[in-house]
Amino acid sequence: MNYYSTQITNLIEELRHLPGIGSKSAQRLAFHIINMPQEHVDHLAEVLVTARKKVRYCSVCCTLTDTEICPICASTKRDHSTIMVVEHTKDLAAYEKTGQYNGVYHVLQGTLVPSMGKGPDEIRFKELEKRLDQDDPRIKEVILATNSSLDGEATAMFITKKIKPRGIKITRIASGVPIGGELEYIDEVTLSRALDRRIEL
Repeated sequence: MNYYSTQITNLIEELRHLPGIGSKSAQRLAFHIINMPQEHVDHLAEVLVTARKKVRYCSVCCTLTDTEICPICASTKRDHSTIMVVEHTKDLAAYEKTGQYNGVYHVLQGTLVPSMGKGPDEIRFKELEKRLDQDDPRIKEVILATNSSLDGEATAMFITKKIKPRGIKITRIASGVPIGGELEYIDEVTLSRALDRRIEL
């Protein structure tokens, strides 16, 4: 039985499609939005549409940004000789919060998932290879900071095998990150220790 009007039901259904939002959360959000002042709703809608239209992948590191080159890649104060490879933009953000890393990043936008047929062409690995080809020999170290999951470990091993022949130092974040843990949920101190105690592959 439909308890709400068509418009409310449609709003709840759309919100329910968002990650981590169940039926009850979708209802709460829907009623909150409906009770917001009209100008706030208009602004929210405008921000959503604008973000979807203007946010793109950085042409260098493949993170999400609204400029051709993200602020980190464009910064002359960053150490461009060290690249940290992460799975998603949220992982980049997690490391930035530590304030302990001054290099640059490469965001794969996913991992290899062999069981589902997700191979190297499904992530931003070719862009990493191209970057190493263009910037070498300036790049001295690649830090593999994929999650400690089966897919994250498989991705790290694949990247190591592919780029080690180039003679670039390859390291892997080490102690402090639990097996199966996701970087975005790990505190800054633990991430800093994992970075400091990284091991060479």
